[in-house]
Amino acid sequence: MASHEVIISGQDLTIEQVEAVARGNARIRLSESARRAIRANRDVIERKVKSGIPIYGVTTGIGEFARIQISPEQGEELQKRIVYSHAAATGDPISEPAVRAAMLLRINTLSKGYSGVRPLLVDTMVHMVNRGVHPVIYEKGSLGTSGDLAPLSQLAEVVMGEGKAFYKGKKMSGKAAMLAAGLKPLKLSYKEGLGVINGTQAFTGRGALAIHDARLLVKNAIIAAGMTADCVQSSIACFDARVHKIKNHRGQQVVAENIRRLIAGSKTIPANKGKVQDAYSLRCIPQVMGPSLDALEYATTAHLNEMNGVADNPLFFTKEDEYLAAGNFHGQAVAMAQDFLAIAITELGDLAERHTNRLMNPVLSGLPDFLVEGKGLNSGLMVAQYTQAALLSENRIHSHPAVVDNVSVSADQEDHVCMGSVTAMKLDSILRNTEIIIAIQMMSAAQGLDFKLPLKPGKGTQAAYTVIRKHLKRLIDDRALYPDIDIVTALVRSGAIVDAVEKAIGRIKL
Repeated sequence: MASHEVIISGQDLTIEQVEAVARGNARIRLSESARRAIRANRDVIERKVKSGIPIYGVTTGIGEFARIQISPEQGEELQKRIVYSHAAATGDPISEPAVRAAMLLRINTLSKGYSGVRPLLVDTMVHMVNRGVHPVIYEKGSLGTSGDLAPLSQLAEVVMGEGKAFYKGKKMSGKAAMLAAGLKPLKLSYKEGLGVINGTQAFTGRGALAIHDARLLVKNAIIAAGMTADCVQSSIACFDARVHKIKNHRGQQVVAENIRRLIAGSKTIPANKGKVQDAYSLRCIPQVMGPSLDALEYATTAHLNEMNGVADNPLFFTKEDEYLAAGNFHGQAVAMAQDFLAIAITELGDLAERHTNRLMNPVLSGLPDFLVEGKGLNSGLMVAQYTQAALLSENRIHSHPAVVDNVSVSADQEDHVCMGSVTAMKLDSILRNTEIIIAIQMMSAAQGLDFKLPLKPGKGTQAAYTVIRKHLKRLIDDRALYPDIDIVTALVRSGAIVDAVEKAIGRIKL
């Protein structure tokens, strides 16, 4: 269990805090300002209900049934039925960290005090996170607009003591999980069914975790590119700071600086090898990878804004004592950012595969065929590149933007949706695939550097090489490659290679 605590205010939740709660099991606690905001806002909805005015989803039906008004007495029953009718998700359960991220983000938006729910509801959800009650939430069925209605309804079921949940690794009924954790299931009051489900938190939570992973992956990709440049005796003129400064793009300049630091002191790159310039995949490393850094920055900003904003409907404004029905449940901003990031990460894999191809080809690299001696008898790393190509093809298919794929639902009441849950699923898949693609590039570059001995590469490149060789022996004669790929992929995902490089040359900038 993590030792620290994340204070929820609705204002300043970070990617790092989402990671700490979702994967590090950090505890959460409502700030006193958030508690006051929730309580004051609840007073507004109770006055409105008593006044008898029609309020969407509170004293009226929802979606196409918003035209039908119901009595205050029916209002509480409506919230339960909203949860039931919307619990229509399907597919495999999302991971426990993704569930915790979704719960954390929903708590954060409720804590801003615009949703009209009781403090008791928010406290119950806080306790669920802290005590490890993890609703079974299926990954498919959300359109990302009107929020993640179907998956978050499965969360709401457990709040009510229904549905299914995992508690201490065991799957059980929602009621059993709540009682085992010492929690009392709630009877939902006005607006509280919608208050739990009418937001983007399921796919935004997955996106926040993806951004955390993407930051690490980008650093690994930059290291792998530096190893390749060092290995094939790339010309260093293309990394000169003056070149990138006059192009104006921030990401490009950052990548070039990182590469210069990685290969500084290299003895494998001759001062003048008589080549005017390299192929695009080498010469344009900063120009290709730089936009992926810029896309990551854009996606991070979009997620932070959504995480700390209000995604709900209807909304209650405490100061003005006013109720407004609007569209803040729409997840277009996050879905579009996730589609963009998916393309950016795919491009990292695209470049990595081209680098691996160059390492394998003796005409292009000056190294032995497929990075092994004894050709004919040995095939070396030949088929590792096949694996890269297969994963890259899958990534390219998943890079098609989901956000443009609108399907009208609810009798055309909800006639523009963003498909946010699809963007999150695609992004997850692309990240996992690209981690493997980068790992194959790194194991190939390490094999190439073996043939450069006793000459040493740059200080940063050497640090990466040393970590890989600590865990993976040089390939002398053919052996099964999938264990090797798994070993280096684990080093990529754990951050071990990045940690060693940053210890040697300082922080890799993003």
